[in-house]
Amino acid sequence: MTAESPSAQGPTAQGPAAQSPAGASSVFAVRSPATGQVVSEHPVHGAEEVAAAVARGRRAAAAWAGLGWSGRKQRLLAWKRSLARRMDELASLVAEETGKPVHDARAEVLLAVVHLDWAARNARRVLKVRRVPSGPLSAHQRALLGYRPLGVIGVIGPWNYPVYTPMGSIGYALAAGNAVVFKPSELTAGVGEFLAASFADAAPDCADLLQCVTGPGETGQALAAAGVDKVAFTGSPGTARKVAAVCAGSLTPLLAECGGKDAVLVDADADLGAAADAVVWGAMANAGQTCAGVERVYAVESVHEELCERIVRAARELAPGTQYGPMTLSGQLDVVDRHMKEALAGGARAPLGGPESVRPPYVHPVVLVDVPEDSPAMTEETFGPVVAVNRVRDLDEAVTRANASAYGLGAAVFSGSRARGLAVAQRLDSGAVAVNSVLGFAAVPSLPFGGTGESGYGRIHGEEGLRAFAVPRSVTVRRFAPYADLTSFATARERAERAVELGRRIHARI
Repeated sequence: MTAESPSAQGPTAQGPAAQSPAGASSVFAVRSPATGQVVSEHPVHGAEEVAAAVARGRRAAAAWAGLGWSGRKQRLLAWKRSLARRMDELASLVAEETGKPVHDARAEVLLAVVHLDWAARNARRVLKVRRVPSGPLSAHQRALLGYRPLGVIGVIGPWNYPVYTPMGSIGYALAAGNAVVFKPSELTAGVGEFLAASFADAAPDCADLLQCVTGPGETGQALAAAGVDKVAFTGSPGTARKVAAVCAGSLTPLLAECGGKDAVLVDADADLGAAADAVVWGAMANAGQTCAGVERVYAVESVHEELCERIVRAARELAPGTQYGPMTLSGQLDVVDRHMKEALAGGARAPLGGPESVRPPYVHPVVLVDVPEDSPAMTEETFGPVVAVNRVRDLDEAVTRANASAYGLGAAVFSGSRARGLAVAQRLDSGAVAVNSVLGFAAVPSLPFGGTGESGYGRIHGEEGLRAFAVPRSVTVRRFAPYADLTSFATARERAERAVELGRRIHARI
């Protein structure tokens, strides 16, 4: 789920050279956002090192394909078990580099493990060769559809969920038969190195299949230009456009996950206790640094006041540094401050918090009410522990306002009627919707994840996530000679014309 490093892409020690290319001429430091202390140092990989990693990955991909479905599954499940056993070690590293509490980091690792398990176990079923109908015109042909790996996938990951988010591409790309070169955010380079090294430990016969290249945005740009077969990027829409421009030069396909401005719609008969609890968690967890987190709430006016009171009571109890961590990217503090000040200047109220809530490196919970719809707090991604709660006449107005956003990632609906909630969900222009919960879809590996508009394009997770890293391959096998072979000059013209006329008559009637 999104965000990016200051330069907009990028064990605690660097792994083996095969997993983290050597030859970098300089290093950079990863610092704790909570203390400012240096956590670790990593090499800055330039274009030559990145290109070499891609070349090694291409050779590794050929060997990986030769292992077949069962061989790949066996090694991916071994990696999954290793990550599960080393959860505390990895979670501690995530907490150190991002500032989030260890318990949040453990949950993130678990989600990644669940998705890796699903991808490994379902890749063959989704991507194997299968027979499809040939149709009357081609009854003499057996039609087969299968998928082949793309080759080498370049993954550019974020810092806010440095395990879960990139693993939605890494795990599925590997399961589909590809090699991966992974460029983590420079704020969480240690996590990227850990993932590559842990795979090498779990699958020692698959050298160079998952490599990590580290550095600032220029390293990510080099990866996009290095001849990979697809780029999976997570970050801001602005940076996605820059990556897309690089990819366009070589017609390299791009999967872009670019954040959101997710809305929660609350009906008049909703369980307000459950809705308030979900809103507070969805807006404040990970200090609000979640692409599919809750940023807007539209409550029917008859319950708006009570819902606001419940949200304020719950949010007031949160303690930054305990329930959630600091702002990982210090520059985001200015964005949060600007959004709050412009909302208040435009007539909004703050029953909880306000500009005084920004106390670096933390932002204390903020609840805004009656925020103008054209305020940046309603139109731009805030990416902090701030939630705006606006009143609407009914759910129809709520749907209209929710859909007015340039983003289209996730949403939620709370209603006393699950049927009505589901009906409203179908009207929302977002890639995923949860009814009577928030982010319920994130933990369901069979569901695809992604958005539209400023939220990007393409899907990770689920069957669509596997197919995103494969290419359809169509095969026909001639079974017998047809009455009139329309692909041969040897077929008598009269016979061919009779066959075409017969087909025309059939389709003119049905």
